[in-house]
Amino acid sequence: MIRIAVSGHRGLPEKTAVLVDRAICEALAEYLQDISGLSYLADGADQIFARRVLDLGGARKAVIPAKAYRDGLPSECHAAYDELLGRAVRAHRLDFVESTSESHMTASARMLDDADVLFAVWDGQPARGYGGTADVVAEARGREMSVRVIWPEGARRD
Repeated sequence: MIRIAVSGHRGLPEKTAVLVDRAICEALAEYLQDISGLSYLADGADQIFARRVLDLGGARKAVIPAKAYRDGLPSECHAAYDELLGRAVRAHRLDFVESTSESHMTASARMLDDADVLFAVWDGQPARGYGGTADVVAEARGREMSVRVIWPEGARRD
């Protein structure tokens, strides 16, 4: 079984979300063995990835950065978060109360502990805050972990 973690941008414009969805499908198709996917289940790349892993019959594992994590997500994403969390075979919940940059980076490190590969849905730019995708990529590369950057042609961030 290949264990794939995802880190990626949130708040993707609709056109970019469609492009990212297609690119994640193509990337996952390259793995012929069983897939286990790990993510926070945030809006954007995380939820797209989680759905595609489930579509392929893969196991979903969630890492929840803090007790108040869900509250920090856009309200329009709560239903999808709840559904995907409910379909996870395991949820690892960190002890942080507040959803902060520190809790997110700690959750990313925990997620990488259990992964073989990182899918980084990333525009290649520096993180907009500590614990962003660029920081997770740096952490994975520092561990000499395989990193696959997914940022399709035409993708944009707000």
